[in-house]
Amino acid sequence: MSTTNRRALRVHAAVAAGGVIMLAPFVLMLAGAFLVGNPLGGELSPRFTLDHLRDAWAALDWPRVYGTSVLVTGAIFIAQVVTSLPIAYALARWEFRGRRLTFKVVLVCLVIPTQVTAIPIYFLMSGLGLLDSYLSLILPSVGSGFCVYLFRQFILAIPASMFDAARLDGVGPVAMLWRVVFPHVRPALVAAGVFSVVSHWNDLYWPSVVLTTDRVATVPYAVAGVSGPDSTVPLSVQLAIAALAALPLLICFLLVQRHLVRGLVLTADGE
Repeated sequence: MSTTNRRALRVHAAVAAGGVIMLAPFVLMLAGAFLVGNPLGGELSPRFTLDHLRDAWAALDWPRVYGTSVLVTGAIFIAQVVTSLPIAYALARWEFRGRRLTFKVVLVCLVIPTQVTAIPIYFLMSGLGLLDSYLSLILPSVGSGFCVYLFRQFILAIPASMFDAARLDGVGPVAMLWRVVFPHVRPALVAAGVFSVVSHWNDLYWPSVVLTTDRVATVPYAVAGVSGPDSTVPLSVQLAIAALAALPLLICFLLVQRHLVRGLVLTADGE
């Protein structure tokens, strides 16, 4: 076997091992949710059952919890697009004083953990009387350095001749965003949407900070309330609850995976 083939074999073996490690928790979750027995005690039988799923559905008000998460994640993403796309366009195609500094600030925002700004934002939400509300879940995530960076890199890949031609036709800055930029950044919008929705759908930290009741509970917040080592809910039902929590994201990813890959590839080309 040649050196190239051995190197390729090692790479494929490493990728396969990584795939097994990442898929193992999902296999355990599905096995515990749909098979009879205790998955951690090695007592699973091959008998299929839907009892755990029915109990999991009865344990939470899933229509309300799903609706809250869809509303929050959808509102956050729309707000991120509205605020990030004009900034990205300006950083990619406009020449102005402080452009480089502004872009560096955006890059710094990418590496600041949420926990660093949690306390001042919490006091701001409390001072405005917005705790335990939809706005307390949405407003802190409206600005996104990641979306600005992603859109900027994608806009850089659009030929400059398209912007020049639009200016010759008398297209203004706002119309430029709608008629030139927006139609060409749809793959990037899909990529940003997937990252944004997955991140905020799975977010437990911030809802745990600002929510005090289950009135506007998101999926992770509601699941955390019935799961854990001190929970009286059987383990198999907890795994079924986890499967129900992950189901919308899985469906979303299957629907947009081709657009996601294309958006990431084209964004990388804009480097």
